[in-house]
Amino acid sequence: MKNKMYRILLVEDDEIIADSLKRHLERWDYEVICVNDFANIMTEYANAAPQLVLMDIKLPFYNGYHWCSEIRKVSKVPIIFLSSASDNMNIVMAVNMGGDDFIAKPFDLDVLTAKIQAVLRRSYDFVSQSVVLEHKGAMLNLTEATLTCGNEKLELTKNELRILQVLMENKEKVVSRDTLMTRLWESDSYVDENTLSVNVNRLRRKLDSVGLNDFIQTKKGIGYRLL
Repeated sequence: MKNKMYRILLVEDDEIIADSLKRHLERWDYEVICVNDFANIMTEYANAAPQLVLMDIKLPFYNGYHWCSEIRKVSKVPIIFLSSASDNMNIVMAVNMGGDDFIAKPFDLDVLTAKIQAVLRRSYDFVSQSVVLEHKGAMLNLTEATLTCGNEKLELTKNELRILQVLMENKEKVVSRDTLMTRLWESDSYVDENTLSVNVNRLRRKLDSVGLNDFIQTKKGIGYRLL
């Protein structure tokens, strides 16, 4: 079974276990990305854009339940918990927090592989994956057209989604007004200079309402960039 299309984010702070798992899963043709910065797992999640997350429960800074609930705010990506704390309370907690499965350590690698295959089959045979972009803690879900910041979630119009998508894909760079208008034009709505300004201003007001003040900066005579 070839699995090249599937990328797995491994959230495991024990380097020996992480290396062993990575090597095993790569033999099954999965792409495995190991988290290195355990204080900023959401940034690593957004950068990896995985189709599945393997999540240890006991982690530095915050536990796996915390990060599972953070991921659930922006994505339905399948999450499998790995833990030596395999009592019933932890298993119930894992499922209640939005986990898709729970595997007790020490585990058999073949059993783990079979469970991963089953969860991926259930998740992606009928459902398209969620794509999430991240900037300064704000998570843009392109599939659901939502922006999540902390506990706040914004529903976005098609144009607002396109504007944020282009800016997040080019973060740290100034995006010209022409580039933005070209991308908005693809969404079948006629866009001129004034329409773009109206959309950006409306989007800014929405961002301000969830505390993302000055998230979009204007570069006079050029275009826009993210803070």
